[in-house]
Amino acid sequence: MKVKSKILLIYTGGTIGMIKDFETGALKVFNFSELLQSIPELKLLEHTIDTVSFKEPIDSSNMNPVYWIQIAKIIEERFENYDGFVVLHGSDTMSYTASALSFMFENLTKPIIFTGSQLPIGDLRTDAKENLITSIQIAGLQKQGKPVISEVGLYFEYKLYRANRTTKINAENFQAFSSANYPPLAESGVHLSVNNNFLWKTNRRSRTKLHINFNHEILILKMFPGINESTVEHMLSKKNLKGVILETYGSGNAPTDAWFINLLKKYISKGLIIVNVTQCIAGSVSMGQYETSTQLKKIGVVSGKDITTEAAVAKLMYLLGSELSPKVFKTIFETSLRGEML
Repeated sequence: MKVKSKILLIYTGGTIGMIKDFETGALKVFNFSELLQSIPELKLLEHTIDTVSFKEPIDSSNMNPVYWIQIAKIIEERFENYDGFVVLHGSDTMSYTASALSFMFENLTKPIIFTGSQLPIGDLRTDAKENLITSIQIAGLQKQGKPVISEVGLYFEYKLYRANRTTKINAENFQAFSSANYPPLAESGVHLSVNNNFLWKTNRRSRTKLHINFNHEILILKMFPGINESTVEHMLSKKNLKGVILETYGSGNAPTDAWFINLLKKYISKGLIIVNVTQCIAGSVSMGQYETSTQLKKIGVVSGKDITTEAAVAKLMYLLGSELSPKVFKTIFETSLRGEML
């Protein structure tokens, strides 16, 4: 007899949890206690589905580390009672939250699948139903009594991605997300096809451990032609600043002006962590490949390799919360912890 998977559906907010009042045309929060009645197709999955919602659902634009911890604790408190978790989240900051959860859960042994939608669940042309149904199906996948997926994923428009490899690339298209540097973990068509070779392999003999110490005293400094000394100085001199994501050109290139290099060197010597991440959607930082990045490497800038900005933000906050020495920080950041970089 086929064993049913127990899935917990967590609603944080976002378009997927809205439904249109056809009398007024206004959007209102969907009552998830009536989920099965509203989406009878879920009964075909043969899973047991429970739901929990934020007391006050939030727009994903208001998402922050406090809510990340709230989501993680909901999962941790119920971890032994469910086979998989589906988090419904607004698409705008979904990649940030999902990346953060991937670092928070060390040695994750069950799937945490993030999904959302571009249109409300009650809309005639909505993408919400397919995203929700398939996400639950993926979270419930088992082989020989064990979850097939044991990492944080993001499912949208027929594709499951490693969450910490994703970026939102389109505000209007149903295909809203991309994972330029890593292939999909699964694809939904006539059949649900899992790319087993690309799945994260976890150590099932070790317990899953939650980390919630985040330090969000960071900023993103994006390079652009004409950036000047006073701007960079102002940003780097921010009180209590602990880390900077330097969004550079191409394969990690930045201005070679003496003032720029000297400023970075000055703040690195004071203990500021600076991580080099490319502005490009695809590709990798390779410091030292060109003269315009050689000096960055020399003064101790950390290489973000092919990490996304979203994952870099989450990883930087996560590692800063561990209060590591700059040398150890550099070594660990440049190492793949959850499959977020090559």
